[in-house]
Amino acid sequence: MAQNGTTEIRQNSVPKMAANGFVSKEKSVKTSSEPGGTARFPAEEERFLRDLFEMILKDAVKDSLNPNSKVVNFKHPQELTSLLDLEIDHKRTSNEELIKLSREIIKYSVKSGHPHFFNQLYGGFDTYGLAGAWLTDALNTSQYTFEVAPVFTLMEKTVLGKMGRLAGFNDGDGIFCPGGSVSNMYAINLARFKKFPSVKTDGMAGLPKMCIITSEEGHYSMKKMAATLGMGMNSIIPVQCDDQGRMKVDKVEEAIKTAQKNGMVPIMVNVTSGTTVLGAYDPLDAIATVCKKHGIWVHCDGAWGAGCLLSKNLKHLMKGIEKADSLTWNPHKMMGSPLQTCAFLTQHKNLLAECHSAKAKYLFQQDKFYDVSYDTGDKSIQCGRKVDVLKLWMMWKAKGDNEFARDIENIFDCARYLTEKLKKTEGFRLVLQKPECTNVGFWYIPPSLRGQKETKEWWDKVSKVAPAIKRLMTEQGTLLVGYQPDREWVNFFRMVISNTATTHQEMDFVVTEIDRLGRSL
Repeated sequence: MAQNGTTEIRQNSVPKMAANGFVSKEKSVKTSSEPGGTARFPAEEERFLRDLFEMILKDAVKDSLNPNSKVVNFKHPQELTSLLDLEIDHKRTSNEELIKLSREIIKYSVKSGHPHFFNQLYGGFDTYGLAGAWLTDALNTSQYTFEVAPVFTLMEKTVLGKMGRLAGFNDGDGIFCPGGSVSNMYAINLARFKKFPSVKTDGMAGLPKMCIITSEEGHYSMKKMAATLGMGMNSIIPVQCDDQGRMKVDKVEEAIKTAQKNGMVPIMVNVTSGTTVLGAYDPLDAIATVCKKHGIWVHCDGAWGAGCLLSKNLKHLMKGIEKADSLTWNPHKMMGSPLQTCAFLTQHKNLLAECHSAKAKYLFQQDKFYDVSYDTGDKSIQCGRKVDVLKLWMMWKAKGDNEFARDIENIFDCARYLTEKLKKTEGFRLVLQKPECTNVGFWYIPPSLRGQKETKEWWDKVSKVAPAIKRLMTEQGTLLVGYQPDREWVNFFRMVISNTATTHQEMDFVVTEIDRLGRSL
């Protein structure tokens, strides 16, 4: 019995000749003294994990949820480099030093779970999602075969099936992807393969010029993925939007006919449900009807806005989704799952496998002793694939459909509350009077610019306000809200509410804090 409470088992001390002709060395293996035993787990490593867990719970979770704490302790790159020991040496680092470094990592990182973090299309904190993330990494599974991921293969099938049914994809298929941009790439690839199956084996040679039609307010990943797939950024045809940021239906049909007249083949129309800046929902039902008439694949990029499908009161925003061929849906956004949780769904049951499979014999053997239809990895463009489903499953299992729906409805309610408050508060001006999603765009007009003639020079000055306030809020660590120009509009704040725990109190703070920071400008 060893001193640390483990049983030390010494293997046969007589050297053995291995099958490869080498003499095996004597080994010492420590196992738990409990019945059955476990693999060697030194006590100091267990203490390290326990200490790290306690520190994470206090510093990264509890403290970051305190509204009086900082969202970020901002340092410029060179200063931060001097504060952190990030270099890797040839000698090992002690556990104590690693704990100290981990504390500093937390100290200088952005707290995306903080109640005043509204900078991106994700944020917030969910206990069950975090638990799922920890369990995922502890098991360290690669999700490509039932052989190595039996539970998660079934779990992914269950969760994707539920998401598909919410979208009206009752007998389709799906897969979790590393980001919404990759999900959009899946859509392009499948649409192209369905139109021209030879592209899988023969590539683009000999095929006509293809194009993709999308909103001028659509996500930039369309251009990036068209370039990645060899179609080129110029194959993306932008369509004009109305004053709410929604793609015009008549302009979609016009773009299709113009492309065909110019010798191009439109393979896909990308409809956005929740645009990145304005949160607009394109008229999916009407656009899908146009596309079906022309035999064109309809993809819905609902990376941001598809969470509304959970609510009976909000799902009308995506009326006609059952007519789409595919859907991108990122639960790490509106649903609040930990990063990253991104799903690609399609109506076409076997198309993912037909488009992507390479039938690697070392991995996807067909003579296994179980049902190999559960080996789902060949329908992915990846080989090794991290388990993303457990985080979402744990949350959904804990909450149930009803609580999840209430969470989604809450952030829409907070967006409406903020919109009405901004209308009534001096110095604020809305970009859209009635936003569709939880994106609320607005300008802050400091006292020094109020009551003046709104000339081009005046708007040039207004364009500098949001960047100046953003700098102040970041340096002081009190709030994080993004800003950007869009179309003919100069820089404005893009307030995004995705933290499902947000309350009206946080909305009040945003208004008063921006006013406090901007009054002296």
